[in-house]
Amino acid sequence: MTAPVLKASELAQRFGLELRGTDRNVAGVGTLADAGSTQLAFLANPRYRAQLAQARAGVVVLRADDAQHWPGTALIARDPYVAFARIAALFERLPAREAGIHPSAAIDASATVDPGAHIGPFVSIGARSRIAAGAVIGPGCIIGEDCDIGEGCELQARVTLLTRVRLGKRVRILPGAVLGSAGFGLAMDAGRWVNVPQLGGVVVGDDCEIGANTTIDRGALGDTVLEEDVRLDNQIQIGHNVRIGAHTAMAGCAAVAGSARIGRYCLVGGAAGILGHLEVCDRVTITAMSLVTHSIREPGEYSSGTPLMDNRSWRKNAARFKQLDRIARQHRAGDKDSE
Repeated sequence: MTAPVLKASELAQRFGLELRGTDRNVAGVGTLADAGSTQLAFLANPRYRAQLAQARAGVVVLRADDAQHWPGTALIARDPYVAFARIAALFERLPAREAGIHPSAAIDASATVDPGAHIGPFVSIGARSRIAAGAVIGPGCIIGEDCDIGEGCELQARVTLLTRVRLGKRVRILPGAVLGSAGFGLAMDAGRWVNVPQLGGVVVGDDCEIGANTTIDRGALGDTVLEEDVRLDNQIQIGHNVRIGAHTAMAGCAAVAGSARIGRYCLVGGAAGILGHLEVCDRVTITAMSLVTHSIREPGEYSSGTPLMDNRSWRKNAARFKQLDRIARQHRAGDKDSE
């Protein structure tokens, strides 16, 4: 597939940007440091403004405040990163996925596959599952019983939907993800564990994206729910009956325990953890490696953990951590004696 060549003026008109300077051809995109004369780059972070002096890009997307530092062709955007993302999508080379079913696919007789869907090699589709028009089911995917794949969804490769998974429209799932596996429900009886049946499902809203090797457990009774436009990075664990609000994004290796509720427009940093049965309100940012141990009722940014330091200093401070309670008690006692 040949990459397109577009005029800067075309891009300005299509995405509502202001063109400043000579109209130029754009045949690709690149970083501000590496883009060549036929490529488009962007400046979103002022810390990289100094790179404009050495930049060789044909066109740069930037804010109006930064335009004075760039003598070449510019596209002025309120948010250069968003504008760049939309422009870069025009140059993404995607493989052709024609409608049809590969001969090696195994499809249960009670399943329904729309003629406009693409079913790749070695795909398995279970009983009563439905694949809507425009869906792309990549090689090696396994779709179990009673699953519903909405219009325009893309399961890239080796994605597994165990049972009772319902995807809205345009959901994108990267390789190796598993949705609908049994949640971690256990009861102790006479010193031995008894598995609690996981009878619910997983519901994923429109325009969600789920990263590679991420796992989302089905609910114990009700469903595990991702509202629309939720974005999950790679290797994330979502426990049973979790609910994640619309437009929330979570970075890699984060984990959410069962029955936690996360609000809308939240950001969860990499390797952060959220304990079960907690509530996080809308518009909360949890920084990387933080552990959420209580519900969060007010929007804002939250952190936990000890900042990185050299090992010798950390060992000294770790030894002092154990003495904090004793020191605090001595301090309170001293305050009482001085009264």
